Amino acid sequence: MTQSSEPDLNTALAERYSDAPDAGTPEEPLLQSMAARGSCRAFEATPVPDDLLQTLCAIALASPTKSDLQQRDIVVLQSPAARTQLAKLVSGQAWVAQAPMLLMFCGNNRRQRLLHTWHDVPFANDHMDAVINATADAAIALGAFVTAAEAVGLGCCPISAVRNDAQAVSDLLRLPDHVFPFAGLALGYPSEAPEIAKRLPLSVTCHADRYQEDGLRDAVHAYDADRAEAQPYAKQRFVEAFEEAEHYTWSDDKVRQYSQPERAGFGAYLRRRGFCVD
Repeated sequence: MTQSSEPDLNTALAERYSDAPDAGTPEEPLLQSMAARGSCRAFEATPVPDDLLQTLCAIALASPTKSDLQQRDIVVLQSPAARTQLAKLVSGQAWVAQAPMLLMFCGNNRRQRLLHTWHDVPFANDHMDAVINATADAAIALGAFVTAAEAVGLGCCPISAVRNDAQAVSDLLRLPDHVFPFAGLALGYPSEAPEIAKRLPLSVTCHADRYQEDGLRDAVHAYDADRAEAQPYAKQRFVEAFEEAEHYTWSDDKVRQYSQPERAGFGAYLRRRGFCVD
């Protein structure tokens, strides 16, 4: 989706939020692109130029990093065979195989530990925060990559399902201990404009001075109704367990999704990779 086809900033915010702020009339294409973004799962066959791909990686890795530790890496799956293998590992999302390019964003605590080995200084932070720091670094880089890519007309969709079988993904990419897959990313030129997905109202997710839940249930109920009317789900999850709902909403979908275990073995996987998750 090119910038010229996007709605203006205020229109995009109004489509997304029931209580959208008035952004005025700032002439800032990047803000417009970010406000109007949507996950892209339908791509043209056109390949992403290598020089553009490398530039986007450089921009992503220029993003903030905790204490300058730089605990994130990007694996670009240049080989069609590698992309095919990754697509098989996230079976159930057939569109992944059609993406012209796939990338993997990884958390990397390995380099920091190697520094300690090389300097002969004990690593004194072998606990859960090591995982969180590397995860945050990978997430920040992923967000920066998506923002940059969509600003130049590419479409993206993160793929969290790479953690469904993190060991197999690690084997495919030959990830060493203390390096783990955080999220994949499908990348290419969109064949259709992604939808602007409605979000919970800002009154629920943006707080002043302190966290608060006043009116939360009513706000979610109103959001459910608004989204069901404007952006109904094409299919319902786990109908065999819950039956077909007459009025299927966002909260129905999220409750059904997390009524089933997902990635319950990820902690054990991290332990096998050498992390202490206490």
